[in-house]
Amino acid sequence: MSVTEQYEERRRQQLGRARSLMNYVMGTVFCAFGAFFVYVYLTKTKIIGRPSTVLDLVIGLLVVGYGIWRIYRGYKKNYFNE
Repeated sequence: MSVTEQYEERRRQQLGRARSLMNYVMGTVFCAFGAFFVYVYLTKTKIIGRPSTVLDLVIGLLVVGYGIWRIYRGYKKNYFNE
């Protein structure tokens, strides 16, 4: 293995770790944001003067699902398919 190949492999590993960390963090943020919307719907609280609707539940569940998918993508670390 040449020096250039070693450098590229190390760079690829670092980039994969950075992407994975970003997916974990963003997935957690999305899950928390979605859980907030679900909480608002379940407790029937008012946000910014408007009552909660079914749309709050739908948006919350979609955002939680997307957050779980981001966390899974960070766990899978399948970024470089060659």
